[in-house]
Amino acid sequence: MKKEIKLNVENKAGGISRRSLLGGVLAAAVLPLGELFALEKDVNITDDPTKIPGPGPSALGKRSAFENPVRKPSDISSRTPLQDLHSTITPADLHFERHHAGIPNIDPAKHQLLIHGLVERPMMFTLADLKRFPSVTRTCFIECAGNFRTGKEEMTPQDILGLTSQSEWTGVLLSTIFNEVGIDAAAKWFLAEGSDAAVMTRTIPIAKAWDDAMIVYAQNGEAIRPEQGYPIRLLLPGFEGNMNIKWLRRIELSEEPYMTREETSKYTYPVKDKISMFSFEMDARSIITYPSYPQQINKGYVEIRGLAWSGRGKVSKVEVSTDGGKSWEIAKLQEPVLSKAHTYFRYLWNWNGVSTEILSRVTDETGYLQPTLKQLVEARGQHIGGYHMNPITAWKIREDGFVFFKPENYTK
Repeated sequence: MKKEIKLNVENKAGGISRRSLLGGVLAAAVLPLGELFALEKDVNITDDPTKIPGPGPSALGKRSAFENPVRKPSDISSRTPLQDLHSTITPADLHFERHHAGIPNIDPAKHQLLIHGLVERPMMFTLADLKRFPSVTRTCFIECAGNFRTGKEEMTPQDILGLTSQSEWTGVLLSTIFNEVGIDAAAKWFLAEGSDAAVMTRTIPIAKAWDDAMIVYAQNGEAIRPEQGYPIRLLLPGFEGNMNIKWLRRIELSEEPYMTREETSKYTYPVKDKISMFSFEMDARSIITYPSYPQQINKGYVEIRGLAWSGRGKVSKVEVSTDGGKSWEIAKLQEPVLSKAHTYFRYLWNWNGVSTEILSRVTDETGYLQPTLKQLVEARGQHIGGYHMNPITAWKIREDGFVFFKPENYTK
């Protein structure tokens, strides 16, 4: 005899509420509560799906009603749920957001990109014009320069480092466009400007344009999302996120940097008695995403998993410690290991049920080793600000298997 359960769950602003929950079978279902209460309205669940025809083809696919990964939004950003991802690619709708004046609504047919300044032929490019040039696809991460939070044990990877995401980006090399307009030999920098209400601007050394900078219009096989810069954005692999100007509308070539607000008043940080400016590359870092808060593990074999990356190139190795940093073991890296890209790592651990701490650290191809928070403070001083913070992070495993973040204080 068929048993059927009908859930009616309502998603309201400010949270998810359960309106009704019928059927005793659910009490025995092996489902995390967060997923159980996130089911869509009027979802029919049967103990024998072979007896009921399912819905047919649709115009747009969607996730299972049992899967509900979401970003964590604030007034100025939303964080990627790193702990819910199973590979290095971030689904486009889960890519972190950071913008300074909201998301502009831009008609792609009317949008234009002006390139001028120290060029031979100032030109305007439409989206259609850019798509006529030879295209390039590459996979790389984008990370906010302020991507680090600490302070309490009840923090997930999303809370700590959720301002980084990775996509497969498609567009045209900036060097191709620069060759089209002809760059004056005196040009050493270029200004990139966005079409948002903040008119976000940053200046970038021209060497980056000749290296790997891109103007991209597609993400993970589809047009980039509005919150990611639709219809076009600048992509600077490995450089801090704020420089990857979204809703790109203007590039101006010059001999000197423009010293914009975002590279003088903001996105700078103290180093002892000086101020560090133009710190472009994101330093190597890693984080264990499983096990992590609020998960619980059982005694026996546990596969420790996580992400590692570097803005200076490839990840060379990741080490994992299961004894609070006293000893380190080499983790396995998931191929392919790409330059300036998130790399998935795994380490099989036989937990004996004793409380401990687990940590990870990465070394990139330049030889840079991810530092501890103490080492960062020693190098920069107590007042180190919030930018380019990439310390080793630890998870505390209690005897009952529950996992908590280990916060560290770096100010006196």
